[in-house]
Amino acid sequence: MGLFRFDTPQKVFDIWGAKVGGQPGERPPLLMFNMFQTKDKLVKSRKPPEFDKEAYAARVHELERLSEEFGIPVLVGLVAPTEEEAQVYTEFFLSLSDKLPFGIDTWTLEARLTAARYISKLGLQNRFNYNSITAWDPDIPAQVAELKSLGIRSVILQPFDMEDKRPSGRMKSLEKIMEVVEGAGFESILVDTTVMNLPTHGFCLLANRMVKEEYGLPAGNAPANASYMWTNCLKQWGPDAFRGMDAGMSALSTVLWSDWMQCGPMTGMRRVFAATAAATAILTVMAWEEGGDLPDDPNHPLNKHWPEEVAIIKGMKESKGDRVYRMKKERE
Repeated sequence: MGLFRFDTPQKVFDIWGAKVGGQPGERPPLLMFNMFQTKDKLVKSRKPPEFDKEAYAARVHELERLSEEFGIPVLVGLVAPTEEEAQVYTEFFLSLSDKLPFGIDTWTLEARLTAARYISKLGLQNRFNYNSITAWDPDIPAQVAELKSLGIRSVILQPFDMEDKRPSGRMKSLEKIMEVVEGAGFESILVDTTVMNLPTHGFCLLANRMVKEEYGLPAGNAPANASYMWTNCLKQWGPDAFRGMDAGMSALSTVLWSDWMQCGPMTGMRRVFAATAAATAILTVMAWEEGGDLPDDPNHPLNKHWPEEVAIIKGMKESKGDRVYRMKKERE
C-alpha cells in the first residue's frame, strides 16, 4: 500500500448513474451542490415556499452542462427544513432534471425521516441519497429499520465522537454505526468524516484515509462548510480571496482521499469543477507512479483535458512492476 494506493478492496457505488468510490485517482469525486440553502438570495420565502424558479432552472442546467464538460459526476442537495418545503422543492427539481441524483438536506431526525417517507411515496428511492444517519441520532437501529422498510437504497453515515475529536474518534463512532448498518442491505454507503471547522478539516482528511483502509467505503465530507465558516476571509480580503480559498479546499480534499464532497451552493460550481478536475489529474498521476493503472474512461478528467500528456506518460519506458520496485527501494 502506498500513499495513494490501498490493499483493501475499494467499493464503488452507483447512485442514479453517478459512480462514487474506488482507488484514489480511479475516478473523480462525486460533487454535491445545494439548492435552497440558508441565506440564498433566490429564496424569497420559506412559509410558504417561494423562490426564483427561472434562476434556479438556469443553475441546474448549468450544473448538468459543467458536469459533462469537466467529466465529474454531481448530486444535488435540496435544503428543506420542513415537510412542505421538501415536497415543493423536490417537485420543482424533478421538473428540471431527470439526469441528476439528489438528496434532501435537513437538520432533525424526524425531518429526515419525513423526507424519506415522501420519497418512498414517489417511488424515487433509486435516485435518492439519504443524508444522513448520524452519531447524534438517538435510535439508529429504529432509523435503519424504517429506511429499509421505505426501500431507501443509498445512505450517508456521519460518525463523530465528542470525547475524541481526532480521526480515531470518528473511526470508533463509525464502528458503532456500522454494527447496525452493515447488514441492512443498503446498496450504497458513503461515510461523512464530519467537518467542524477549517483547521480541523485535517482530521477529516486523515479519517478519510482510515475509512478507506479499514472498510473500503467511499469517504468524504463538506470542505465547503470549512470554507464558508471562515467569514473573516471574505470580510478582510474580499471575494477573490474567498473564492481562491474555497477552490483550494476542494482541490486539497480531492487529493487527500475524498471520494465525494459537499461543495456548498451552486454559485461556486465553476471554481469547484475546475479545481477538482485539476486535482484529480494530479492525483491520478501520483497514484499511477505508485503502481496504479491509468483510467480507461475517456470522460475521466485526465483523459478528457490532457490527452497529450496521457500519451506521454503511457510512453514512459518504466513498467508498473519497475515503478513498484523502485518505490520500495526508495522507502527502504
